[in-house]
Amino acid sequence: MSSVSVTVAQAAQGVDMRTFLGATQIPGPVLTASGCAAAGRELDPFLDLAALGAVVTKSVQLRARSGRPTPRMAETQSGMLNSIGLQGPGIDVFLAEDLPWLADRGARAMVSIAGGAIEEYAELAARVRGAAGMVALEVNISCPNVESRGEVFACDPAAASAVLAAVRAVDPGVPIYAKLSPDVTDIVSIARACVEAGADGISAINTLLGLVIDLDTLRPMLAAVTGGLSGPAIRPVALRCVWQIHAAMPDVPILGMGGITTGADALQFILAGASAVSVGTAIFGDPNAPERIGHELAHALATKGFSRLSDAVGYAHREAGN
Repeated sequence: MSSVSVTVAQAAQGVDMRTFLGATQIPGPVLTASGCAAAGRELDPFLDLAALGAVVTKSVQLRARSGRPTPRMAETQSGMLNSIGLQGPGIDVFLAEDLPWLADRGARAMVSIAGGAIEEYAELAARVRGAAGMVALEVNISCPNVESRGEVFACDPAAASAVLAAVRAVDPGVPIYAKLSPDVTDIVSIARACVEAGADGISAINTLLGLVIDLDTLRPMLAAVTGGLSGPAIRPVALRCVWQIHAAMPDVPILGMGGITTGADALQFILAGASAVSVGTAIFGDPNAPERIGHELAHALATKGFSRLSDAVGYAHREAGN
């Protein structure tokens, strides 16, 4: 190893990687992404969950849900389509088994909640209030709104605002992040509506709606026809969304996600305005990805001359010479 490489490696070890979820400090900026590791049990053999910024749990609902019919996953050239349908055991099992399991391991939990009606989100927020190990709440509003003919809360500022206001009124006592869909004309207007309603931060982005045709059957590959596209293919879209939200509301913390597979990818999100990132689809091929990406990000920051992660947040928005 050259002397320059040794110097960079030493600097990477000294980079201050601490960041915040709202007002809650976490030791590192890399989290898992909701839906890609359930409540973390599958990753436990591969990495130290307590060393991550947080484990973002799979979106939990009030009642158990079997999800959509199979096939409900399909690989694409640069990502993955899924139509899992929020399969899960429901809030009772989650509180009795999953959260205590994470707490026992010293892991921080960012609990993701999802509902089909505003009242369901409020009830879920009330149920998880004060849970051991929970450091933040992610409100997944990219779900069908059963009260409005299958529309998505995150596609309408008024609907998004109503959900976040209801969750804020419950006051779960932890930072609240709104998880947004990229399938909108103006994501900034949705983000602003959520913040004005009480969200402390924004999670951006959820998957993009996509479709794959099976050339053997000449039919859609997924039983539900369409599904959510994740992976490297959506990274430029996710970066654009993070950039726009930070440009419009530079003081609002952003949890960036979408196709992050390396520390260099993560650095792009930080420079665009995210103060933390979530790693999702990369986990399927590399269960150690969140930990690896954290180390790579520290190295990338040191290489670019940053001694603190916080100094890099939104740096790409600065004018040259400033």
